[in-house]
Order: sequence, then structure tokens, then C-alpha cells
Amino acid sequence: MNDTKIALVTGANKGIGYEIAAGLGRLGYRVGVGARDEHRREDAVAKLRAAGAEAFGVPLDVTDDESATTAARLIEERFGRLDALVNNAGITGGVPQNPTGVDLEIIRTVVETNVIGVVRVTNAMLPLLRRSPSPRIVNMSSTVGSLKRQPTNGGPIAIAYAPSKTFLNAVTVQYAREFDGTNILINAACPGYVATDLNGFRGHRTPQQGAATAIRLATLPDGGPTGGFFDDDGEIPW
Repeated sequence: MNDTKIALVTGANKGIGYEIAAGLGRLGYRVGVGARDEHRREDAVAKLRAAGAEAFGVPLDVTDDESATTAARLIEERFGRLDALVNNAGITGGVPQNPTGVDLEIIRTVVETNVIGVVRVTNAMLPLLRRSPSPRIVNMSSTVGSLKRQPTNGGPIAIAYAPSKTFLNAVTVQYAREFDGTNILINAACPGYVATDLNGFRGHRTPQQGAATAIRLATLPDGGPTGGFFDDDGEIPW
């Protein structure tokens, strides 16, 4: 087996996802840039390669079954396995998101991407992950998904986005329960309030800072934590 590890990062054409891909590339991973937009995807691949990373494009729409299946087939044909999956792709659904006036279609759309998309891609990639000696899965969440912190997080009311991250956290735990006794480690990561286009670049952290926890969780040693929720400071209460 080739010792070079293979990673896939969804939503990796910009922002935090791009920096996760860049960080894994610097660690010697071959990194798949998962993204829907062909132009942005290939631009990201070119930029990563120019920086010395072994990057390759993976056409991927996390809301589409066939797209996820095709992406898994591409990785299987090229590499035969996958060592790390970072489910980074996500949307906010826009504002306002007050519970009493929200368009229900916004909730459906956000959950389809932020939760069902993670399940869809994870399950499509799972046969490839099982071929790795040390498979790792990271789900990009947020502290707004913490039920303990939601009442005091100071952010806007977000009936679609915040609960989608709570749902994602719960999904992470259920996968960890099913993977118990295997070599698959799965965790949720919070990047903090990062300046990206999702928040109009209002965040106080850089994408590089936001990528750090995901990179750490994607490269955990055997015996590392699983079924947890982490940021730079350590474990976050659910």
C-alpha cells in the first residue's frame, strides 16, 4: 500500500475548507478538493499545487446522491482508499431566521446540506475509509449547535442554521456509536467565528485559524478521541 495518505475535504474551494486542504497538503496528504463549481474547484487545485500540495479536484454536490457516488468512484479508481474525510461543506440559509416567520423551505435546504449531505457523503466514502489503516472523519460544526451554549452565544436567532449543527453533532455521536470497536475515529469540530463569505467576513478569526482543529482531528493518532466535539481550547459541551 502506498504510504501517502489520501484526504477529501468537501466545500474546499474557498475559506475554511480550502485552508483545511492546504494544511493537510503541507502534512503530506494527497488532498481532494470537493466542490460543485468547476471553475472555483480547479482554481483551488491549481493554487494548492503551486504551494506544493498534491491536490486533485473532486466534482461533488453534497445534496446529490449520484454526485456523491461518482466522487467515491473517482477516488477508488485513483487511489483505492481514503484516509481522511472532512465534511466541511455547509450553508447558513441566510437571514432572518426567526422561528415564528421562517420559510420552512429554508430549514429543509439547510438540513439537506448541513446534515443529510454529511450522511450522504460519509456513507458513500465509507467503503474507502474502511480500507485505510487509520481512517478519520471530521464534521465541521459550530458552538451555535451546542444546546448548553445556544441561549447565551450572542449570535443571531437562527432556526435553520443553529439547529442544523445540533443535528449534525447528534449524527456524529451516532456514527461514533456504530464505529465503536473499529479503527474509525469521528469527531465534530468548531472553527470559531471565522471571517468568511458565510458571515459577510465579519468573523474575527482567519480561515487558517479556523482550519486548525479540523486538521488536528483529521490526523489523530490511533487511540485518539472519538464521538467528541472540539475547538482550539478542547472539548465543547454538547
